Amino acid sequence: MSIELRRDPAVPLAQTITIGRHTLAADASLKEGGDDAGPSPHDLYDAALGACKAITLLWYARKKGIPVDDVQSVVTRDDSDERSGTYRLATVLQVKGALTDAQLQELEAVAKKCPVHKLMTAVTTEVTTQVQRLP
Repeated sequence: MSIELRRDPAVPLAQTITIGRHTLAADASLKEGGDDAGPSPHDLYDAALGACKAITLLWYARKKGIPVDDVQSVVTRDDSDERSGTYRLATVLQVKGALTDAQLQELEAVAKKCPVHKLMTAVTTEVTTQVQRLP
């Protein structure tokens, strides 16, 4: 699968992202010289974690018949040590439903194993980059 990004010529740094049939924007903040026309790449990275945890929890609850009516996620970033090699994300998932304490603990364990969490913490990601001329 490929994700395509193209510069939005109306905004100095903004990118239009196309993922399958979905389109969204990314940009730098005003402080970083952008127009804040969309979430920053860091915001998208962090949001991927929160979305993955919520989707994983909902999928598991449905599969196991656990009565989850709603889930809301908050991801808080601490990037104060990013330049020295540590990027911290704290996630809180609030779940609504007639759940026992055991079911809540089970859902927490599952959320900690979501695929994006694993990618961020347990997998070596290899990135290659090429810069080419546009035709």
